Amino acid sequence: MSQLSSEEELELQSLLKQLLISVNEKISGAPSTECAEEILLHLEETDKNFHNYEFVKYLRHYVESSLGTVVEEETKSLTRGEGQHAIGSGHDTLIHAITRRTRDSAEYQQMMQPLKNTMIIIVESLINKFEEDQMRKEELHRERQHSQSNSRYHDNCSDSDSSFNQSYAFIRQEQLQVLAEKLDSSQPKEVRCQALQVLCCAPPSDVLSCESWSSLRRKLCAALTEPDPDLSDNVLQFFAKSFSSSPLNVTREIYTSLAKSVESSFESQKLSFPTGSGDLDINRPEVSRLLKQIRLMNDFQKEVTTFWIRYPEKYMEEIIESTFSLLSLHHEHGTEKVLEPIHLLALLDIKATWFNKWMHGSYSRTVVLRLLERKYKSLIVAALQRCIHYSESCFAHDTTGPQSAEQQSTGPGFQRSVYSGEELEYAVFVHSLCFLGKLLIYTNGRSLFPVKVKKRKDPVSLTELVVILIHIMYQHPEPPLGDTSSTDSLWPGCLVMEVLWTVCERTECAAECLYQPPVIETLLAPVIALLNGQQCKLKSPAATLTLIADILARIANTDRGLALFLHEKNLLVAPSERTSAALVVVQFTLRLLNKDVSSLSECDASHTLCGAFIFVCRQIHNTCEGLQVLRPHGLHTAVAAAWKKTRTSSEREPTPEPDAGASTQDLQSILVWEETLLDSLLNFTATPKGLLLLQQTGAIDECVSHMFSRFTKKLQVSRCEKFGYGVMVTQVAATAPGVAALHRSGFVRALVLELWSALECGSEDVRVVRPRPTPMDPIDRSCVKSFLALVNLLSSSQSVWELVARQPLANKSEYTLREMPTSVPDLIDRLIAVNSEAKIHSLFHYEQSHTFGLRLLSVLCCNLDSFLLLESQYNICSMLLHSQRDNVTGPDASDGEFIIDSLSVERNHVLVRVSVVGGPAERRLPPRALQEGDDPYPWPMFSSCPPPRCYSSDPPRILQHSQDSEIVAFLASPVEAESEESWMETCRRLYCRVMTSDPSILTGKVLADLLDKVVVHLSSSPTERFFSAAQYKAEEKSVTSAVLSSVEQLGINMCVRYSRHLKLLDDDAELDLTLLMKHLKIFLSSQRVKSSSELITQQDCYPGHDWLASTVFLIMAGDPERSLRWLLGLSSLLTSAFIWPAGIHASVHVAVEAAESGIPPVYWCTAHYVEMLLKVEVPLVHAAFRMSGFTPSQMCLHWLTQCFWNYLDWTEICHYVSTCVLMGPDYQVYLCVAIFKHLQPEILQHTQSQELQIYLKEEPIRGFKFSDHLEFMERLERSYRDIVLPDMKTLRSSVG
Repeated sequence: MSQLSSEEELELQSLLKQLLISVNEKISGAPSTECAEEILLHLEETDKNFHNYEFVKYLRHYVESSLGTVVEEETKSLTRGEGQHAIGSGHDTLIHAITRRTRDSAEYQQMMQPLKNTMIIIVESLINKFEEDQMRKEELHRERQHSQSNSRYHDNCSDSDSSFNQSYAFIRQEQLQVLAEKLDSSQPKEVRCQALQVLCCAPPSDVLSCESWSSLRRKLCAALTEPDPDLSDNVLQFFAKSFSSSPLNVTREIYTSLAKSVESSFESQKLSFPTGSGDLDINRPEVSRLLKQIRLMNDFQKEVTTFWIRYPEKYMEEIIESTFSLLSLHHEHGTEKVLEPIHLLALLDIKATWFNKWMHGSYSRTVVLRLLERKYKSLIVAALQRCIHYSESCFAHDTTGPQSAEQQSTGPGFQRSVYSGEELEYAVFVHSLCFLGKLLIYTNGRSLFPVKVKKRKDPVSLTELVVILIHIMYQHPEPPLGDTSSTDSLWPGCLVMEVLWTVCERTECAAECLYQPPVIETLLAPVIALLNGQQCKLKSPAATLTLIADILARIANTDRGLALFLHEKNLLVAPSERTSAALVVVQFTLRLLNKDVSSLSECDASHTLCGAFIFVCRQIHNTCEGLQVLRPHGLHTAVAAAWKKTRTSSEREPTPEPDAGASTQDLQSILVWEETLLDSLLNFTATPKGLLLLQQTGAIDECVSHMFSRFTKKLQVSRCEKFGYGVMVTQVAATAPGVAALHRSGFVRALVLELWSALECGSEDVRVVRPRPTPMDPIDRSCVKSFLALVNLLSSSQSVWELVARQPLANKSEYTLREMPTSVPDLIDRLIAVNSEAKIHSLFHYEQSHTFGLRLLSVLCCNLDSFLLLESQYNICSMLLHSQRDNVTGPDASDGEFIIDSLSVERNHVLVRVSVVGGPAERRLPPRALQEGDDPYPWPMFSSCPPPRCYSSDPPRILQHSQDSEIVAFLASPVEAESEESWMETCRRLYCRVMTSDPSILTGKVLADLLDKVVVHLSSSPTERFFSAAQYKAEEKSVTSAVLSSVEQLGINMCVRYSRHLKLLDDDAELDLTLLMKHLKIFLSSQRVKSSSELITQQDCYPGHDWLASTVFLIMAGDPERSLRWLLGLSSLLTSAFIWPAGIHASVHVAVEAAESGIPPVYWCTAHYVEMLLKVEVPLVHAAFRMSGFTPSQMCLHWLTQCFWNYLDWTEICHYVSTCVLMGPDYQVYLCVAIFKHLQPEILQHTQSQELQIYLKEEPIRGFKFSDHLEFMERLERSYRDIVLPDMKTLRSSVG
């Protein structure tokens, strides 16, 4: 083929250009020239449009016209067999042979030579045109730069859009070598600029991988220091493009070179630092050039953390070290101060975002801290020195704050270019503060302290650093009024608070930095000064004190911080008087509430400040230990008085007019203050004793209504609380006044409606895509939360009495489907007492809903007093037995077999639970699940009482006589008058010895004799007798005419059944126990205060059965006279107030406020200390209760009220009574703690499965023996008796 014509060349050039444009995306994405060549070579395989390109069509036509004849001749030749020798070897095909022969032909050579020559000319022409276009673009770009020479520095910064979005072409190694020569400093400026422009258009990957890169890099760094901005800007543009598209092993070289170049520039130029009225203009060429370079470095610092973990650590270490080396540059030239890299970096990244990112990941943090420790500790020293200098300058000059602190942040419409020396120093101070704040967070960062600094004799420790920061906050607590930025404020007080907040959030960090006496002393120094009537040296007292309260609250919210508040008495409030932080805070809070701080103006002593310190107190009295410290100061009374006063003023405040803005604002302020006080009062319910204090203020109804309002809105309890209102609701529901307040607030109604909606109604507003799956669990997951909430609500027998007593069931003949229960009796009527066709047909999910009701009934009946009430009012057992009789196969209930289904199994379980009494070794509860095999449910069902004997275990043999025991001999010996005290000590010592060696001796007659003699001894001792001696003598006629309630009679029947099972009493026991109960009813009625309370539990007699009296009756072998005499003697002892709930109920011997409260001492005293000791002794159990929303106090109240019946075996119940009587009432607390410690594994397990309260209520305390835990209880006595017992003795005085 002849040479191509000029027209054909132009056409071919146009077609090639179109092809390159079409595949531009694929080629431009190639990391190197070799990769681009590979893409073009395999384009036919990867591009489905390959054969549609005009260039490809042209080549195909060109090949066919040149070689078509040759291909046809070779095909004919081979198919005729002339070339069989060439294709018969087995490894070639016909096509391969034709191709090979065609390529060897003369025609092929004549076609390729002119085509090659033409394509070379075309490609060179395209390259020349491209370079000309690029030169024109660069010229235009340079002209644009000159026209904008007065613009701000950031408009032409190194990382602007133009740096990353320019097109480029591939470049050859030879060209790069030429460019390197042109960049030599000996070349003219125009040549170097032109070379840099070409270099910026080349792919960075080609440049960085070329052989002459090291030479190029040196010359590029040299160009950076040139005063001509064109040179340095082009170098930065290339560096920026390289940073964005190159791997770390390459970019680290650029970064380190850039860092060294900047460092050398600072060392050589020594730019003067502005002093006095002088300013730094960042548009000055030498400053602008350095600022651009540092900005590029800072951008890389912030981005490199996202990918440097994928590379060897040495690469990262080089980057970090070069940065630290630059920042550690410091000039000492006498009095003349020069500009340093840290000043410009602080202007660009004032909050040290780069350092935050470097410290975030462990991979880089390890290297950073290692380098700081070994080589660059001077950076820490310098940062610390700046903070110290700023703190001292605040005091020395008494400044009002950095006048342009807020101006440091760039606004959307204004950019600054001139900065004073003071502003530069402040920017560096902020940078240093953020730098140090990040170091404090990490253990290895804190290990770098103490740090030796100039002009200080001793090194600066962590504690001293925090004190310095606090002093800075004192001088500048709040930004000016015009400042609207709160989260990103650069005001010193805001910055320090950010650091302190971060420290507070980390336990170990806070322990080392904040929980130190000097820090607490510094924080409370202004408070102590105000308490002493002195003027505190604060520029803005209200703002500063509010910030102090914020930090104090965060400290007090942690265990270690609270311990420091309560126990460290190192605050000097008078020349010779030291006290704890908690007492200082509460005294100051009371002064604020009473507006009795003379040194504060009316404006400073605002509601905001008072509320902030109330919040600190709240973190303290939220705990049992903290409440013990604050209680004597009457904080609850003061807050309640302030609330009542505020409520009165808000009620008197007239309704504001529409245009009365100030009046509306005042009313809103009053309402917010009222809510703050109410919220503070509500938080007293976090502990049992706090609930009693709240009840005595008379604000419990309003507080519970406030809680219900926030609870329904799903609002957080406070910024320091990790859990919601669940614990508070449970704590409140444990008492009669609390549950009554919940009922009046609408909480109970809302809970019942929510349960019914989940159980029966479902989610009507949710589109049904597929049918709901049939629940596999007895209680569907959607109802578990409501079920647990009901269990928490009805856990206490007092709550059940308040909500259920004297309320009959509806038992309607017809129920509409839209009729929803709104109360607990309604719920019992619809879900538990399902004894009619009307009730069955009213349920959409009969089996599921009734199972739910039976499960709830099972939990309720675990509390014996609750069961007795339900049985006396609703005949629960008869109803369940009747339902079992109806659930047989035959027409005759006596002959048919029971149908085994989920309901019959559940009813059988409940019937056994309520009919058989006994501890873990004394009764067997049938499981609720079926077994595999031929007999899925081997447990016999029954439809009449008594239940089958298989549900009762054979009780352990009880020794009635033991003549060989040491304690028996001791009891038989006479007591000398002069040795009464030593007799009691000997008795306790012997008791402990027998308990640990052979506890089975302390049963039967031996135990009865021991208790008898001990009570006689104690009640006759003036030092041991706590209440006045009982004066009781009832006439036989009055005893005979006394009437026991149905609840008491049912309790007697239950006790007699238990005694017969244990083989303790004979058949006449029921009459004797009835006689004893009548005597006690008459005696206790004369000991009760006359109450006007509307609480059901406060009216008439004790709400429930007297389980201690029944226990004593069994111990005394059914002797009513001996039992009565013993109980009368016990009533004069302090122990009776805690182990005999019926005896102390509304007693005249207790303070009137406590007696009329309806809250028993076993709750507000015993359970209170159980929670306090659990937090210290068994913290995991305490945490598990907090997470579950249940409280230890509820279980203590449950166990102790019914004297551990159904939870411990008879022997252990006897030991509980004897231990409390002999060892002291505080052993009741230690016993409960020991039980929780014993149950710790099960408690943790069932907390995870969200059934803790169900487990604790339904399961007995298995494996617990007093003898195994007596040593632990004795240890608790040695540690806590001085705290617990004196508080128990305050029973007769006002608790508040």
